[in-house]
This record gives sequence, C-alpha cells and structure tokens, in this order.
Amino acid sequence: MALKTSIVVLMAALSFAGRVHAQTQPQVHVVLWFDAEDYILPEDDDATKRLAEMLTRLKVKATLKVVGEKARVLEQRGRTDVIAALKRHEIGYHSNTHSQQPTIAVYLQHAGWDDGRIEFERREAQGSRDVARIFGKTPVAYGQPGSAWAPQSYPALRAMGIGMYLDEADHVGIDDQPFYYGGMLNVFKMRSTLARMALDGTDLAASTARFTKIVDALRARDGGTISIYYHPSEWVHAEFWDAVNFSRGANPPRAEWKRPQTRPAAETERAFADFEKYIRFIQQQPGVSFVTATDLMRLYADTAVARSFAPADLRTIAAAAQPEITFQRHADATLSAADVFSLLTGAMAGFVQTNAVPAATRIVQLFGPARPCVAPIGGPPAQVFPWEAFSRAITDADGFCRANQRMPDAIWVGTDSLSPADFLATLVPVVEHVIATGKAPSEVTRRNGRFTADRYVADDSTELWGWPIFPEGFHAPAIMALARLQAWTLKPALRH
Repeated sequence: MALKTSIVVLMAALSFAGRVHAQTQPQVHVVLWFDAEDYILPEDDDATKRLAEMLTRLKVKATLKVVGEKARVLEQRGRTDVIAALKRHEIGYHSNTHSQQPTIAVYLQHAGWDDGRIEFERREAQGSRDVARIFGKTPVAYGQPGSAWAPQSYPALRAMGIGMYLDEADHVGIDDQPFYYGGMLNVFKMRSTLARMALDGTDLAASTARFTKIVDALRARDGGTISIYYHPSEWVHAEFWDAVNFSRGANPPRAEWKRPQTRPAAETERAFADFEKYIRFIQQQPGVSFVTATDLMRLYADTAVARSFAPADLRTIAAAAQPEITFQRHADATLSAADVFSLLTGAMAGFVQTNAVPAATRIVQLFGPARPCVAPIGGPPAQVFPWEAFSRAITDADGFCRANQRMPDAIWVGTDSLSPADFLATLVPVVEHVIATGKAPSEVTRRNGRFTADRYVADDSTELWGWPIFPEGFHAPAIMALARLQAWTLKPALRH
C-alpha cells in the first residue's frame, strides 16, 4: 500500500514538473487557418463543415477566411448547418470572388495609392459585408487569393474594420515571423515556420518530425509563431476548382464553369484521419498552443502606438535613425521608419510652436509616401537652410501627416524639396541639438538619407506572381514599387 501511494505521489510530482516546464520554456503559438473558397464543388460544403466540427470536438479554434461568393452560395444552398459549424470558429475574409477575372493584382497592376485603395474597396467591400451578414460577425482577418497581393488593400481593409493580414506569399516579410506593415499585424511570408502536412497519406510521420524541428528552432530564439493553412476543398478534390475554370486569365461565363474532379472516398477518409492525428500530436506538445487571429492581435499588440515618448526617448530614437533609416527594435516596443518620422517631426513641430520640446509625444500612425520624390525643376539644390525656412517645413510636414494619415512624397523648404529619407536624415541632428540645448539651430545642413527597410520587400518578377490564375507572363512592377514605399510602415511584431 505504501509503495502504491509513493508511486501515485511520484506520478503527480512528475506531472506537476512537466506543467511547470511547459510554462517556463519559450512558448510556441500555432495559428491554424483555412481558405473557404470553393463555391463550385458542393462536396466542399460538407468537407468545410466536417473540418469545423472536428476542430470544435478537439477544442481547437481555427480562423476560417471565407470568400464572399462562397458565403452567398452557402446561403443560397440553404447550408445553415455549414454556417453554424463555421460560426464556432473565427471568421476571416478572403476576397469577394477569388479567381474570377480580373483578380486583385490584375486590376490594381497600374493603379496608384489612392485610386488603388478606392478601387479595392469598391470591388471587395461587398464580399466582406456579405460574410459579416451571413455569419453574424465582422471578419477579423484578410488574406489575398493566390498571390494576388497589393499594398493598397491595407488602408481599405482597415476602413472595412478588418484588423489583421493572415496569408502566405513572398512579397514582404521579416525573419519568418509576424510583423507590422500597413498598420496591420501580418502573419505572412512565414516559410520556415510553415507546418503543413500533406494530405496524400504519406506525410504524417515526416510532418510531426518537421513540426518538432520548427518548435525547437523557435524555442532557440525565445519562442514564436507557426502558421498552418489549408483549403477545405483539398480533402475532397483532385484539382483546384479555380484552376479548372480560370487558369492563365480564362474568364468563362458562369454557365460554362466546370466542377473539379474529386478524390476517391477512401483517400478523403484517410486525409481526415491523418489530419486529426496531426492536430492531436500538436496538442500534446508541451508549451505549444493553438491561437486564432484575435489571439495573435492581442499577443503581438503594437505597444508603441499606445504610449508616449519623452525627450530622452526621442534622443535615443534619433540616434538610431543614423546611418540608415529602417525599423528600430527597443526593449519594450518596435518602431517603423514611419513611426520615427511621425515622432521626430511631431516633436519638432511642437517645439516650433511653443519653443519647448513636448514632455510627451505620441505616434500618429502613418502610411508611407504615395509616390517617389521627384527633384524640383530649376536651380541647384540648397545645401544649407535658414532655421526659419526649415521650421516652416517641419510644421508643414507634420500638418500633412495629421491631415492625410500618410507621409508626404516630398517636404518643401521654399522652392527646394527633400525626399522623406533626406528630410528625416536632416531632421535628426536638429532633434539632437534642440533636446540637448533647448534652442533652435540658426541654420540646418542638408543631409542625404539612406532608407533600407525596403530590402524586406521582394523584387518584381514573374516568379513572384506565379499563381496559375494570372495571365501567362504576368508581373506587376508598379505594385512592388508601391510596396517598397510602404516599407516605411514595416517593423517586427513583439510578443507580450
């Protein structure tokens, strides 16, 4: 009896020790998301429902990004059972019609910043409204169809009440972990931290081993996030619904749409069984937890936008903006180059108005410039500016930012103009001088800025836009040029 009691006590102690170890080791979060998009194949409805119900039974909450047309088709088919099953999870948005032509990157390929934002909202907002109406909740996250990504979607999505960008492609990213871009948390370009298991019945053991390897790598860098995504149609189809109908720019009328081929029932059953085993394996890993888009927005909340910065903070930030302009990592927050621009310009605008550095300065969240700066015509550029002229430029830049919620394309000092990078580089020693002395300089020397955050944005190429729905040879240099300008908003996301 004493031996049995000792064993029970030992087992309890080991269990407690295991729980303590799981709580103290670096935590790993797994976001599981699905693109519910196939509105042609009816079998997809049942697969979507089955997956949602399986995960509910396993007490795993996923994020399901629903295409507007898929939501409308579920409603038209009377599939209230599917809708009810999905509502137990988080609902995201995955464009209005997905692959019907023209797709997002195609219709935005020559658009500018403002007209592109308006066009995206014009074409895509109705789908988001339909998803919200049918599921009874505003979508929490968005991701593009295929690789039809565009930076103009970010301000439109924020206007639509969507808080996070959740998808996978190669256009922009930082170190295969969550980041901020366009004022939104992004789980995007995760690459080495993607942990998909193939659904062909051959990959379960390899996938669990790969998952463990990813977890170990993340723990070595103090934890992080793993992304896993699927399409419910993958369980039932033998070919993607849109590839059958819209490949290489095809745009057949609805009456000619074809159903994709389906998998044998036995393969579908095996895929469901393996997927459940994979999810159960993940659940058993100590220190690993499933999270939703909403959980991630809380875990990676941008603390910088909620706090105030004292003059000593601004001095540190200004020093870090040399010799190159990029995002900054500090102990308790990260700052994008646009955050730095906002803080330093705002603080100096306050100094110009009151002759004192503000005791507390807050970030005005900004998008990047709308177009590259073009040098003015006529005369050589000035190399030294009187303080009176430069101070007016500071006030004008700050006013533009507050009025437009984006950075100016150029900052004018009389008939001269400075690019945002050159203006910020020129402003940095002004900030340091004013904070150190409490006085304005008599003149300001022009400096050239070196903006480098855009190195995290991909170069335009046909490979970047390799989605088979695009026309043959499609690529979008104008979209990627805007993406580089919006790299002013880029910064790593810190977990809390």
